[in-house]
Formats: sequence, structure tokens, C-alpha cells
Amino acid sequence: MSCGDPHETECGEVLDHLYEFLDNEMAEGDCAKLRVHFDECSPCLEKYGLEQAIKALIKRSCGCDDTPADLRAKVLARIDSIRTQRSGEVDTSVIEVSSVSVEVTVDGTAGHGSAVATAE
Repeated sequence: MSCGDPHETECGEVLDHLYEFLDNEMAEGDCAKLRVHFDECSPCLEKYGLEQAIKALIKRSCGCDDTPADLRAKVLARIDSIRTQRSGEVDTSVIEVSSVSVEVTVDGTAGHGSAVATAE
């Protein structure tokens, strides 16, 4: 996605790191670059707001549920695998997560809804 306007940080790069930003997993300098981009780019700011709202809904609906240990291990292993591949190193692990889905349903009443996360 790109809004077509020139930015110091490209829209695609911002959206690639959106969840790291939302989860406070980025260095402060990188966070500052994204904040500047959001100030300049309304499509990216809109996407950020939407993802932030979805994350808040899921947290409200599923905040007390513990993540199954095997799902957490599979997701973390897959993240490590992708990071290894992106850094140019050879990935020697064979761990497959065939799908992870999140279904969010809002019943129209403020503050009410449900979310379901599954992995196969």
C-alpha cells in the first residue's frame, strides 16, 4: 500500500512494522519515524487506528484467556524461522503452522463483543 505521496519512511515499511509498533516492540527511534509518518499520511494513520481498535477489542474479549503453550511455541518458532530467512541465514528447522485465524464479532452494543483465536 502506498498513498502516492513521498515520505521519509515508505508506507509499505510502516505497515510491515505496524504490529511491532502497536506492541511497543520497536526501538524509540523507529517509533518516532512511524509517528512522523502517521502525522503525514492519513491512509496509514487510518490503518493504524483500525488495527489498534481490533487489538483493543480482542484484549477486552480474550484478555483473561491464557495462550495455549503449544500455540505460543509454534508461533514463536515460526517468527524465528522467518527472521532467520530474512537475515540470509539458512533455516534448519521444520515447523509448520498451517493457519492461525482470529474471528471478531461485535454485537452492536458498546463494549460488548467476542473474539476467537485458533491455530491448526
